[in-house]
Amino acid sequence: MRTVTSHGVTLHVQVDGPEHGPVVMFANSLGTDMRVWNLLLPFLPTGLRIVRFDKRGHGLSDCPDAPYDMDTLVSDAEAVIDALGLQDIAFVGLSIGGLIGQGLAARRPDALRALVLMDTAAKIGSPEMWQDRIAGLRAGGIGSMADAILDRWFAPEMRNDTARLAPWRNMLTRTPIEGYIGCCAAIAGADFTQSTADLTLPVMAMAGSEDGSTTPEMVQATANLCSATFHVIPDAGHLPCVEAPEEVGKLISEFLKEVGHV
Repeated sequence: MRTVTSHGVTLHVQVDGPEHGPVVMFANSLGTDMRVWNLLLPFLPTGLRIVRFDKRGHGLSDCPDAPYDMDTLVSDAEAVIDALGLQDIAFVGLSIGGLIGQGLAARRPDALRALVLMDTAAKIGSPEMWQDRIAGLRAGGIGSMADAILDRWFAPEMRNDTARLAPWRNMLTRTPIEGYIGCCAAIAGADFTQSTADLTLPVMAMAGSEDGSTTPEMVQATANLCSATFHVIPDAGHLPCVEAPEEVGKLISEFLKEVGHV
């Protein structure tokens, strides 16, 4: 099991593929761990060096007390890059992972060559909305909000399949409360509108048509900021890499070819 230390926090890291293959680095969403990418990976080109990590407060990474800030989460991703000696990276960020990707692209243009923004935005919600959610989480725990969160995560077909939905409910509700709240606080304070508009690297954005967290309109507005290509994934919610991994894999593969990464 591989780890990287950032600001005294131990991060769980997974590296797959050849050491000198083109690097694709993934950052997952709020309430999930790196397994959110498992269904997608078989649909990506062979020969890639796949780098995944559990952000602080999630998966097998350390969970310091909340709150966190986006600058720290971006620094965590930067620590993984530097510890592994990564360069020429295609970064794929989902939801809060997309915020991390936007911050990283602005801070480390030397390390990133392309960016994929999945169901994310330059600014997600308002500070007041996130503070209300944090108060609800403190009062009732993640379980009290699980149904509402899963409604935003998945389209009706997935939500109505109890057996298929169960592992994702478990992943969500087993996320440490401090980790979930810590990342909510980081999202509340994040606004990359200006720096994302200034990005010059190739960017592709996508959104599930049924996403109740970051709607296709929100994602497209962010895509427009940085002249990104934009795709809607039909019949998918906030986690299209779970509901439509083949389609998402095809889009990412085509994008990697367009930017000369494979």
